[in-house]
Amino acid sequence: VQLQASGGGLVQAGGSLRISCVASGRTFSNYVMGWFRQAPGKEREFVGAINWGGDSSYYADSLKGRFAISRDNTKNSVYLQMNSLQPEDTAVYYCAAHTAYGSSLPRDFGSWGQGTQVTVSS
Repeated sequence: VQLQASGGGLVQAGGSLRISCVASGRTFSNYVMGWFRQAPGKEREFVGAINWGGDSSYYADSLKGRFAISRDNTKNSVYLQMNSLQPEDTAVYYCAAHTAYGSSLPRDFGSWGQGTQVTVSS
């Protein structure tokens, strides 16, 4: 499956942003969709993931309550809603696809989008 992330940009601290990822090439609903992020000089970090039907999700403990993932299988899209953004949330955000539910390891996700930059100013 091919993935294309979009919607990143510059936002002030305390603000919100929703980024999107659209899939093509395979049946979207066959995939668990995850979001990861990578800040300069840091390893890629798990943000969260959502199951095939969109009725179950899990998140990195540090992001619970501020970030939320949703999906629309009719639009082959997954979304990441980010609230109360802080400068430390600045990173390139990636969507990724996996066939199994429950992993937070980048190596388990076989397909990746190109990333979208999110910058939070103080």
